[in-house]
Amino acid sequence: MTNTGSLEDRLRTIEDRLAIYNVLAAHPMSADLGERAFVESLYTSDFIFDRGAGLHGAGSRDEMVELVENDAHRAAIAGGLAHFASLPLVELDGDAAVATSYLAFLTPDPEGEQRELPNHGTSTGFRIHRVVANRWTLVRDGGRWAVTSRTVLPMDGSGPALEMLHRTAGYYADR
Repeated sequence: MTNTGSLEDRLRTIEDRLAIYNVLAAHPMSADLGERAFVESLYTSDFIFDRGAGLHGAGSRDEMVELVENDAHRAAIAGGLAHFASLPLVELDGDAAVATSYLAFLTPDPEGEQRELPNHGTSTGFRIHRVVANRWTLVRDGGRWAVTSRTVLPMDGSGPALEMLHRTAGYYADR
C-alpha cells in the first residue's frame, strides 16, 4: 500500500484516516452513554442504520438518537452494556470512505463465578452477548467526517457477514 502522492496528499490521507478512527472510536461510548448531542455529532442527518434481520434499525440521525434513548436501550445501559470495538480497516476515496470493523457487546455476568484478580478486585466477570461485523460509510461533511450509513451483521458463520468481510478483503488484496 505504497502512497506515491505528494507530501500534502499523504498528510491529508493520514489526517483523514485518524479523523475516521476517532469518529468510529466514539461510537461505542456514544451508544453506552445514550447522550443526544454525542450521538448526533457522529452521523449525517440522512444516516441509515441496518441492524440485520430481527432488529430495528434507524432511517435517520433522529431515529438513531431515538434508538439509544429508548427504554430498552436505557435498560441495557443500566445493566452494564459495553460496546467493545476493533480497529477498523478504512478504504479512502476522496471525500468518501468505507470502514469495516468488529463490535462485541459485553455485559456483566451476575451468575458467573466470583473471581479475584490481583490488584483489580473481585468480579463475576462479563459475558459476550454477541459479536457483529460492521460496514460503515462515511463522508466529509462540512470539513469533518461523519457516518452516513452502517450495516451490522452477526458473526455467526452465516453468509451475509462473511460476504461483507470478503468485500473488504478484496479491496486490500488488490493493493
